[in-house]
Amino acid sequence: MNKITSFTIDHIRLIPGIYVSRKDSVNGHIITTFDIRMTSPNDEPVMNTAEIHTIEHLGATFLRNHEVYKDQVIYFGPMGCRTGFYLLLADDLTSSEILPLMKEMFSFIASFKGEVPGASAKDCGNYLDMNLPMANFLARKFLEEVLTDIREEQLNYPV
Repeated sequence: MNKITSFTIDHIRLIPGIYVSRKDSVNGHIITTFDIRMTSPNDEPVMNTAEIHTIEHLGATFLRNHEVYKDQVIYFGPMGCRTGFYLLLADDLTSSEILPLMKEMFSFIASFKGEVPGASAKDCGNYLDMNLPMANFLARKFLEEVLTDIREEQLNYPV
């Protein structure tokens, strides 16, 4: 069996950033998959499920309500390894092009207070597994340490 694309990336050299994971053509339309890597794989501790779940709810709500991008959002959700998220957008896009969107989204998550959207038994299959203070902390950390002064090597996978 062939390795899937994401398993061909050198995770030892991968650092937090925003990467184009792949581009697929679906019925003549390009879908760009972004790897939003919040922690350094196999180096830093992974994120716990409660904060990942909270970031997922807040990020998905933010993106699907975004004035410009809402109609391009296909999916936003966590990686199984708990080091980041995947974002799928309809269009042929680069990491640099979505950087303003990511700064806006992580600012929203970092400063969010109140009830997490969809965090109820009626709306979510595991609504009790949420940690808003830790989600705020991790979003702020990613914003300040990665997104604010992002470098070229944080926008393109290591070769």
